[in-house]
Amino acid sequence: MSDQRPSDIHHPAESELFDETLSCDLALPAEFRLGSAVIRPGSAETLLRSVALVEDARVDDGHDERGDSAQLQRLEAKLDLTMVLLGRLVRQSTQELDLRPLRWSRRGIRLQLGTRTGAPTGSLGVIRLQPCDWLPDHIDLPVSILAKAASGAGSCFLWLRFQPMSEALEMALERHLFRLHRRQVAESRRSR
Repeated sequence: MSDQRPSDIHHPAESELFDETLSCDLALPAEFRLGSAVIRPGSAETLLRSVALVEDARVDDGHDERGDSAQLQRLEAKLDLTMVLLGRLVRQSTQELDLRPLRWSRRGIRLQLGTRTGAPTGSLGVIRLQPCDWLPDHIDLPVSILAKAASGAGSCFLWLRFQPMSEALEMALERHLFRLHRRQVAESRRSR
């Protein structure tokens, strides 16, 4: 894949998906599938809400003044280990998603693929991605191809616009993106 930095990408679709909205540049296990697939209604929303509850609880636990935060942290560590082991079992029995560079906003995703796609602009598909590294599950979101462009060495960028979704899913998605962005800012400050 190309080592092109996100800031080096200039395409009109960038403005349509990412101008004046919160977005995150990261690498996540993800794939694009052409065609309309059967998507479990409410599954993406449920997963994103559950992730939010767990991650928000972790932040709140750090500010616990009752003195039992050490015990909660041990319990949380055990649960994390259990999730890692469960994730390994799940990955052994299912197809693992490839780690891909992407840019994500509430409007859509720019995905870098290892090979070019012959799918025409406007085609419908599904973006499948693992929203967090500690949970080996994925969400499926219906998209349409807004644009595509070669990125060098036979790979390409796809700009995928989300198809209309429920208000509850949209809110869960925005909340998840906000947490990802907040985490990126914190990591950036720590690395300085």
